[in-house]
Amino acid sequence: MIGDFIVLSHFQAREIINYLDKKKEIYVSLDLGRSKDKVKIENKGVILPNGEKLNFSELEKIKKDENKCYVVLENKAYPILIFSEKTGWVRSLRPTKTAPTSTVAGFIMHRIKDIDPLKDTELKLHHLKLKKHSIVLDTCTGLGYTAIESAKNAKRVITVEIDEAALKIAKLNPWSKELFEFKNIEIRIGDIREIIKKFKDNFFTHIIHDPPNARLAGELYSEALYKDFFKKLRFKGMLFHYIGNPEKKQGSSLTPGVIKRLKNAGFKKVKKLPSAFGVLAYKL
Repeated sequence: MIGDFIVLSHFQAREIINYLDKKKEIYVSLDLGRSKDKVKIENKGVILPNGEKLNFSELEKIKKDENKCYVVLENKAYPILIFSEKTGWVRSLRPTKTAPTSTVAGFIMHRIKDIDPLKDTELKLHHLKLKKHSIVLDTCTGLGYTAIESAKNAKRVITVEIDEAALKIAKLNPWSKELFEFKNIEIRIGDIREIIKKFKDNFFTHIIHDPPNARLAGELYSEALYKDFFKKLRFKGMLFHYIGNPEKKQGSSLTPGVIKRLKNAGFKKVKKLPSAFGVLAYKL
């Protein structure tokens, strides 16, 4: 078990239920697949390593809900679900077979069809080729996967999140643990449109802009913001901008406008990356 919380999804609940009448103890993941721990089976329920107990009805509740992850507190399972007073959005942690994704106002924040959130993150970063001297801006923290993956190769990662509810979700997500532990990650709370202005010009070597759906945060697709990104990037710096599936209506309709605004902002070379659902822009 990684971290301080036991977090389960329907995958783990189903596995436990399948063994309730068959074994006295089993090894199962208590952190959404990152590791496995021994749990004792007793009286149609389980005794967890931290002393918590879950009975059959609690396990069955988790098993039936394929769209949420649950944290175990005082022998009860609670859905990881937070309403943000700042944005008015409901955020939740949604399980996959590997690392979970999050939903924000009903929109899923990572690609999960024929791919998982970790691979989705790798594809976003693949063309940036981060190095030990890289200084990276990650504009929308979310669960922190982009910041974590960037920090494995970069010198410094500054990640910005407007909504503290996102970080509350991340703190309950075992797969976000490194976001709060890596020494080269700095988390800043606030609006990226304001925070970006506080950095010196030519400060970042790379910017990863992965905003929510344009219907939720259209202001993060503006030419004014792109101009600030351009100012803060070093010469030969790169910006990856996640947009969405180029083969679907929204992604295909957004992409031409994004490219035009990036060029108007000063980027001389903008390259479509269909496999990563975004574009790569260069400051040359």
